Order: sequence, then C-alpha cells, then structure tokens
Amino acid sequence: MKYRFVLAICLCALVCTGVGNTAAALVNWHVAQFENVLGTSLELKFATASDAAAAQAETAALNEIERVAHILSGYEPDSEFNRWLKTAGTPVRVSPELFEVLHLFEQWRTQTHGALDPAAQVVSKLWKQAAAEQRVPTAAELQSAVNTIQQPHYRLDAATQTATRLSAAPLILNSFAKSYIVNRAANAALAAAKLDGLVVNSGGDLVVRGALAEPVRIADPLADAENDAPLARVLVRNRAIATSGNYRRGVTINGQWYSHLVDPRTAQPVDHVISATVVAPQAADAGALATSFCVLQPEESAKLAATMPGVEYLLITKTGARIESKGWRALEAPITPRNQSPSAQPWDQFELSINLELARIDDMRARRPYVAVWIEDKDHFPVRTIALWFQKPRWLPDLKSWSRGDRMRELAEGTDLASSVSSATRSPGKYTLKWDGKDNHGKFVAPGKYTVFIEAAREHGTYQLMRQEMDFRSTPAQTTLPGNVEVAAASLEYHKKTR
Repeated sequence: MKYRFVLAICLCALVCTGVGNTAAALVNWHVAQFENVLGTSLELKFATASDAAAAQAETAALNEIERVAHILSGYEPDSEFNRWLKTAGTPVRVSPELFEVLHLFEQWRTQTHGALDPAAQVVSKLWKQAAAEQRVPTAAELQSAVNTIQQPHYRLDAATQTATRLSAAPLILNSFAKSYIVNRAANAALAAAKLDGLVVNSGGDLVVRGALAEPVRIADPLADAENDAPLARVLVRNRAIATSGNYRRGVTINGQWYSHLVDPRTAQPVDHVISATVVAPQAADAGALATSFCVLQPEESAKLAATMPGVEYLLITKTGARIESKGWRALEAPITPRNQSPSAQPWDQFELSINLELARIDDMRARRPYVAVWIEDKDHFPVRTIALWFQKPRWLPDLKSWSRGDRMRELAEGTDLASSVSSATRSPGKYTLKWDGKDNHGKFVAPGKYTVFIEAAREHGTYQLMRQEMDFRSTPAQTTLPGNVEVAAASLEYHKKTR
C-alpha cells in the first residue's frame, strides 16, 4: 500500500494534529523518516516531551521491524520464511511470528473464499514472465496456475508449533505482513518508552496508538503526485488504516497495463476496484481487507466487513464510483480548501511535474535527508513551497536557501500541516510533485519565467542545491537536472494537464 510523504508540512511539533483537538496543540511530536524499510518508506511519529523517550521508542520500533522482517521476508534469502520454503513434507518448528502469519493466511483464505492466498505468487510470477516476453499468458498457463494455487500448501500443528510444507508452489506473505510488522513495531515502541501517542506509517499502512487522533489523507488513485488533492481525510484514533490499489505497480504488455493485484481464483489481474481503504482495530485485518477488497466484488466486501466489528472502508471503482461503509462518514474530517482565484492562461491548461529520486542508501537506519522544493519569481521572491520534508524543526536552517527570510511563516499559512497519508504501497525514493501555478495563498501567478529549486541536506552530512529556470507560458518544455549525492536524479516537465 502506497506511503506518501507529509507534504508541505511545517512546524509539525508545534501544531494541532487533529481538527478540534486543542489538547494536541501542546504535544511535542518527534518525527523520524526513513527510506528502503520493508521495501518502502517509513515514518515514525512519537508524542512525548522527552527526547530520550522518543529515541528509545525509535530504537525499539526499528529493532522490531528488523527482527520480524528477518522472519517473514520473501525477499531476504536467509529469512526464516525462505528457509522454511525449502523444506518439503517434514514438520518444522517455526517461530511464533511465522506460525501466526501462516495461520492468519489460512483464516483469510477461508473468509475471502480464496481471494487472498499466499500462493498468489504463482500468478504474479506467471504474468511477470509473460510480460518479459511481451505476451499475455495462455489459457492453459492460467488454468495451470489456478490448479497449483488450489492445492494445500502447508499444514500447521498448534500443539508442536510446526509447519509442514506440502507443495512446491511459490508463496509470499506480502498481503498483510507489512501491516503485521508495523503493529509489532508500534507495540515495541510503546513498551520501551512513555509516550502520549504514536503513528507508524510504512508505505501507506498506518498504526495509530494513544489518546490523540491522527488526521490521515487518503490518496487519489488517479493522481500521481505527492501533493495532489486527496480523496478524503479521516481522523484515526487507536486504530489501523491501510490502502491497496492497482495504480502503483504492475506490468505493461503491448501497451496494455496489468495490475500487480491478481485474483488467485482466476489467475487474472483485477481492476474493477482501483483503490480500497480500510480502517480496523487490528493492523493485520486492515491490510488483509484492503487487498481482499480489490479482488472481491463490492457486495462481497460489504458482506465480509459486516462480520467484523469496527471495520469501515472506502472503495473507488474503475468507473469512478465511490462506495463507503455505513460508518465511514463518521471518520471523515473536512479537507482544508486552499484559497481559489480565477484561472489565468496558461494555468487553466498546463502544470509542472517535478520528478525526483533520492539517492539510495542500503541502511534501514539511515534517515531520509531534509528536502525543500519551491518556486521563485524573476525577482527571487519565493512564490510557492511545493514540498518540505523534515524531521526536527531545529535543523530546518540546514536548508539554507529555503529557510532564509519569512518562508517558514509563509508556508504555514493555510496549509495542512500534520496529516499522514495512506495509499497503495509504492517503491521508495522516487517521487512526483506538481505545481499548479498558484502561490502559497492559492492565487495564480502571472505567466513568465520562474526558477524551480530542489534543496537537500542531511543531518551531519552533505548539502545540495539544484535550480532550474523555466518559462511558464503556453509551450510545453522539459529538462533533466544533473544528480548529486542526495538527489540521484531530477527532471521537470511543463505539460498540458491530463485531468
């Protein structure tokens, strides 16, 4: 499920994290953001007045993520799960975590009538291989995959806590393993330190604990930029939220896009539901249901959700229909509208896409650099901050160019300051931002020449600044910026709007 950064966020340690929650205004939020954790991005937010408590909670959460990922990962060759997959026909005593997740998959396979199955990896491999050959799988290949999936794949014995591998079918625990790990990380953080609340967000799967409500924006599946308007905004308290969808990952065969989400019962990619967001008391339930609701028909999803207390959902179909559970509206909070002004040429037809890729660091404990992206006019006046990604407000001056003058005050005016984002899981490091031609107050700027800035600074590390002047009138243009040690690649594309 997609994690998208808190964009245009400023002074989050000093502002209210929930609409109408005045007590939260005094909360000191400690934020830590990472890349390449569980194959996506990770954000940890701890509500505490103690720096030491926040550090203890962070260490405990990261330790638990690392420990459990080493058990459940399907990509780490030496994980316990992958070692167990190599066994055949012999009862193997497994860890409590692996036993629990395998047991949960058995339950979900039954509850969803086969829509959620760890052997869906059979179908994923088939379609990836076919895509490499630029063809769709044959009917015989699809039927063979279905037949393989329908076999029993393992047998569990609770008395001995053993798991016996019964087939050679490839299995993967992705459907809700990330949500399961995130929940354990939250529990570990709470056990390690005195916290008023916490938020753990792994690629769009969130766990919220404590007395504070976290505002969460639901990503629009038809929008590809981090700062596009959300579908909805909900307040989550002591619950989990997960989003799944077909819009982030997949394969292209002869120009046709096929989702990575597949129906194990037919071996076909699914696209009738393009986004499913689920709020549930338990993180694993939210993750499993979000994936299942992209495979099941909406009426089947409604029937399943009705059997589970505390579960609410929002579905978006490929026709654009919005399907909500009965209690969904009770979770929603208003989206703060930006000031509007009459559109002026060329901004009624054009927009700027800013694509950037953060340099990959293969260390899950390496924090993401601070990044600011903004626009200045020909007089060097900052007309719009597009994104500000940071963790500790006291280190914002390290973004030397962005933080000069009154930019922090300007950014804070009329901006959604503290929302988390739930979306389909996306790969880490690559992000798209958009500029719609408006300034920080929601007014369109005059057509003409402006400069795009991308600034990156790492705590106790490097400093990088990229800039590019562009003419924003009515002529499409694109340019590529040289990469550096923090931003591996960046490009700008001034183009006609697609929506």
